[in-house]
Amino acid sequence: MIAYLPLLKINNLHDEELRAAVNRVLDSGWYLKGDATRQFEAHYAEYIGTRYCVGCGNGLDALKLILQAYIEMGVMQEGDEVIVPANTYIASILAITACGLKPVLVEPSLETLQIDDSLIEAAITSKTKALMIVHLYGRCAYTDRIGEICRQYGLKLIEDNAQAHGCTYISPLTIPEQSSPTRSLSHPSPLKTGSLGDAAGHSFYPGKNLGALGDAGAVTTNDETLAQVIASLGNYGSSKKYVHDYKGCNSRIDEIQAAMLDVKLKHLDEDNRRRMEIAALYINKVKNPLIHIPQSDRDCVWHIFPIFSEHRNQLQQYLADNGIETQIHYPIPPHKQKCYDHWNHLLLPITEQIHNEELSIPCHQALTDEEVAAIIQTINFFS
Repeated sequence: MIAYLPLLKINNLHDEELRAAVNRVLDSGWYLKGDATRQFEAHYAEYIGTRYCVGCGNGLDALKLILQAYIEMGVMQEGDEVIVPANTYIASILAITACGLKPVLVEPSLETLQIDDSLIEAAITSKTKALMIVHLYGRCAYTDRIGEICRQYGLKLIEDNAQAHGCTYISPLTIPEQSSPTRSLSHPSPLKTGSLGDAAGHSFYPGKNLGALGDAGAVTTNDETLAQVIASLGNYGSSKKYVHDYKGCNSRIDEIQAAMLDVKLKHLDEDNRRRMEIAALYINKVKNPLIHIPQSDRDCVWHIFPIFSEHRNQLQQYLADNGIETQIHYPIPPHKQKCYDHWNHLLLPITEQIHNEELSIPCHQALTDEEVAAIIQTINFFS
């Protein structure tokens, strides 16, 4: 059996370093908000290219904390609208509604699988305060047009970077960076996703490209005030012990997870390069008229390698029968979920096509060349 994502095998690539990091935390006697957390936050901010990184409990919390902080700062208020791609994991939308804000769904492009920037302006109203882009599958969702729209309409640009650790964006333009807090609107230098907007939420769920050994998340930003408010909100609304300025929550990264992530961060680019090598083989060698392969993207870090077929369910069963494990990301789009039943009547044909046809095949740094070749051959024989 070729497993979809064998976490033990992946973690064993750095086994000695991870065990040593755990032992350092155990021996320190300090397990929350200590040196390991401060070190990881500093290293991750430097890696992403932002001034601040604030660790938190998970990726959903990261997005919620950003939005709640903007409400506390008076930038938003309950009932304001946040534009978000219709084809995203539901956490992106849960964060918006949990803060009393209104998600406005915009269809993706079939070509890029990301939010269609040609449709965004039509969704903007007087109540629109932010645009949340989602770097789905490990592909960069940002475009210069998106930056221009945010600047023109005064929108906060929030990145859901849960699936794209290490992904970079290179603008096709060469205009010097603007002074706007929304970065890289037209900047030619490579910039990491997570540094492209006003704030970004990151998930370190174990299956991510940068995965912890449990739940963990972070927010990156260049906004000092925003970072301070987020840090307080995630610590019961407190920046000083027993003094509570906000109605906060308990959402903190623990020392062991921070130490694990700091080890893995050193290997992230190397691990991503292996994913890119495997993806290139799939793109170049899968030749089956019943299967659509996504276009090449040089900066994609392939958290998920999606293939598409009108015969998705039969294809998944065929691969399982041949010892290849797959997953579907995601079988039910957010607007068809019971928890958002007021959207169930909506017709979003591109989103629905993606969700009906998508199948994720193994693509991770522990795959061998022989396993990749077997996957390609098996897919090509599907009929």
